[in-house]
Amino acid sequence: MLLDIQLMRPDDYVGFTFFIGYMAMFAASIFFFFERSRVDDKWKLSLLVSALITGIAAVHYLYMRDYWGVHQESPTFFRYVDWTLTVPLMCVEFYLLTKPAGASRGLMWKLIIASVWMLVAGYIGEAFNPALTSGVASDGTSHSVMWGVISTLGYLYVLHAAWFGEVAQLAEKSDSAVVKKGVRTLAWFVLVGWAIYPIGYMCMPGGWLSSVMDPSMIDVWYNLADAINKIGFGLVVYHIATSESK
Repeated sequence: MLLDIQLMRPDDYVGFTFFIGYMAMFAASIFFFFERSRVDDKWKLSLLVSALITGIAAVHYLYMRDYWGVHQESPTFFRYVDWTLTVPLMCVEFYLLTKPAGASRGLMWKLIIASVWMLVAGYIGEAFNPALTSGVASDGTSHSVMWGVISTLGYLYVLHAAWFGEVAQLAEKSDSAVVKKGVRTLAWFVLVGWAIYPIGYMCMPGGWLSSVMDPSMIDVWYNLADAINKIGFGLVVYHIATSESK
């Protein structure tokens, strides 16, 4: 059962970022959904997917805020559920934007599988980290490193596809300079924006950067990254859709 917002303490800054994340995602979802009426039919699905990404995130952030308020611990499971739904949808955007240039459904499924691979491996590395139960950081080092490497393989596939692989090549074949620039901007999100998540992963107990960031601040780091990446991704798609519709 969701809790009353009044239960959040005024000095609970981590909980506050969950609340701000929820409001920002919800507002973005409404914006993308209603802006569909302003674009050509071929771009409506792209904006709908953007609305779904932020809408799904808003629901999860509302729940994660209350989970944090009750337990005062990171809602790791629910965060990965959110990511497993929204990150593949972000990859679908690459397919939808390059579909006019000949993108196949095979490309879409390869991107989806790579993103799910990345997230499942990351969840195993973070949620089943021995350091969380033993209290000894060294116990989780080999575990987090192994699953972090496995997760990185999926990330590298998406990164390569966006910068040099099929997505980048299809964007170059596009007759639209706006699509080319937009896909390259989304590739920057994958390179820079998505890199924020491995940094948070390495800051958990047993991670290489565990001494750099307090564990309670990892959620703040993730929350800010989510807002930037998901809303930013949608805004780039929105710019492409409205510019092409003109």
